[in-house]
Formats: sequence, C-alpha cells, structure tokens
Amino acid sequence: MSNWPLLSILIWLPIIGGALILAVRNAQAARWASLAVALLTFLFSLGLLSGYDRTAADVMQFVEQHPWIPAFGIGYNLAVDGIAIALVLLTTLVGVLALIGAWGVVDKRVNQYVASFLILEGVTVGIFAATDAMLFYVFFEAMLIPMFLIIGVWGGPRRIYAAMKFFLYTFLGSVLMLVALIYLYLKGGSFQLADLYQLQLSGKEQTWIFFAFLIAFAVKVPMFPVHTWLPDAHVEAPTAGSVILAAIALKIGGYGFLRFNLPIVPDASHEWAWLVIALSLVAVIYVGLVAMVQDDMKKLIAYSSVAHMGFVTLVRSPRSGWCGKPAMPMPRDLACRARWCRWSRTGSCPAPCSPAWACCMTACTVAASPITAAWST
Repeated sequence: MSNWPLLSILIWLPIIGGALILAVRNAQAARWASLAVALLTFLFSLGLLSGYDRTAADVMQFVEQHPWIPAFGIGYNLAVDGIAIALVLLTTLVGVLALIGAWGVVDKRVNQYVASFLILEGVTVGIFAATDAMLFYVFFEAMLIPMFLIIGVWGGPRRIYAAMKFFLYTFLGSVLMLVALIYLYLKGGSFQLADLYQLQLSGKEQTWIFFAFLIAFAVKVPMFPVHTWLPDAHVEAPTAGSVILAAIALKIGGYGFLRFNLPIVPDASHEWAWLVIALSLVAVIYVGLVAMVQDDMKKLIAYSSVAHMGFVTLVRSPRSGWCGKPAMPMPRDLACRARWCRWSRTGSCPAPCSPAWACCMTACTVAASPITAAWST
C-alpha cells in the first residue's frame, strides 16, 4: 500500500462516493451506501498510520505532486506529517461515527444529507493534506458548501439565519487569506508552502500578512470576539452536523496557525503573541462563564468549544512552549463526540446531563491527554 496514492484516495473516495449516492433514491440504501464509503475511507486512512516512518518525522511523507495550473505555479501537491495524519484519522473516524449517530434521525432528502457529509469529509482531508497554498484555499472554501447545506436544509427553525451567519463569517475572513496568498505569490513566485517558508519578508510585510491569516483562522477556530456564529450554527445544525463542527471544523483554524502564521511570518507571530494570548484568555474565562449559564446542551457545548479552543490557541502561541500541544484538541473531541452520541437519537438537548455521564466523559478526557501528548512528540 506504500505505493498507493493514499491521500488522493482519502480525498476523492468520499467525494465521488457522495456524488454517486445522490442518484440513490431509497433512503435506507443511501444510508448503508454512505456508511460503507465512510468505513472504507477510514480503513484506507489506517494505511497512513501503518506506513508512517517515525524515524523521518521531520519530513513530509506520502508525497503526491502533480501540475494543476502551471501558468501560476499551482500544483496538486499533497503530503502529511504526524500532526496532519492525526487530524486525517480523526476526520475519517468522526465521519463514520456521525453517520451512525444520525441513522434514522433525518427522513427527508436522505441521499443528499449523507452525500453532503461524505463530500465534507473529503474536502476536509484535502485541507489537512494540501502542501500547495492555493490548493489549501480551494479546499478551505469548498467545505463551506456542504456545511452550509447541512445547516440550512436540515437544521432547526432558525437554520437559514445560522447558515448565512456561518457562511458570511467564514467567507469574509478567508478573503483576507486569499489576498495574503496572492501577495506572497507576487513576492516569491510560488504557492508551495515549502517555498513560502523560505521567503524573506520585512517586518511591515509580516505584520500585514500575520493579521490577514489571523482573522481568517480566528473565525474558523473560532476565537473571541469572532465566535458568535458558532452557538447559532451548533443549535440549529442537525446533531451530526454539530459533531462535524465541534470535532473537525474548529481544528482547521488551529491547523492553519501551525501551517501558515508561525512558519511564514515567525517574527510577527512572536511580536503579536500577546494579542493571541489575551484573546485566548478571554475565551477561556469569559466564554467559559457564559457556557456555565446555558440551559440548552447544544449551546453549552458550543460555548465550551470556544473556551476549549482558547486553550489550543493559547498553547500554540510562540511564547507558550510546544511539547504535546499540537494533539491537545484530540481528547476534547473524543469526549465531545460521546456527548453528542448521547443525544443524537432524542433530538432534544436539555442541560445539565447526568452526573455519571459527565464524570465518565471527564475521565475519558483526562485519560486521553497523556496519550495524545505522547503521539504529538
């Protein structure tokens, strides 16, 4: 399997599978077909784990390079390191769990519903695997479409408002990232991340590019004060959509900080680390307190997600140290996914949950933390 284009398979298998499932009119057949595609994708993703060379952890692996738009130096270039592999595995695993948890919950346009999840899974894997900045941007924007449909078509009473708010926040933030990428291309003549890391940028250039990336990824995390789209999206999205939002979509922002801000503009990242730390602390303390007074479980988890991701952006600051931090979101996701499965069948989310269940999930989080820290190192 080492010679297989595993990353392309993990991207295009769910996308093509989702497109084909659109032609399946029988709801039960669509559910089984989507689950089969998701399971097959997860099994292929295990090949990344078995084929990963830990002795060469300092280089990108499973490299795929193909020309895409040669006139602008844009390539279909994929590769992963240990951090990306962990996130890809999380994506494929949560994709399976989300489809199982949503089994029988949605009874209208089932083929379109499950197809949206599969397509979303494929483009998300593309985000974590892309080593061309423009390819990353295409996948980054493409994930908005299925997520917008999942919230807007199968969501709650205020689904249109929540879907539009999610789309506009994320889209407008990513426009600034596109401007920064175009400037970097004009400066260095390449969209390859490895080339962008070698660019010599002045302090002023780094500052402008830093804030362009910061806004784009802060919206996706989301960081305070651009977090207000998340509670609405969480509450109105179907349960499986909320699972994807909390487990996968929020990680893209933190991943963007690792891939773009820190290596491309290291000096500006260090200079403005105090701002990231301050916003992260506000998210941890203030938004955490807001979460404590919620009487709806979906909204509680939405606000707690903002607080939890505040820890992630806090420890990823250049002034905060690194050991074990890239994997920090993993135990949180394991616990949150179990909470969502707790209510996916009922459709109602009263809070608080039972003390026994809360203690169980807390224990899962604590137990998983040293494991994920060891993985990241």
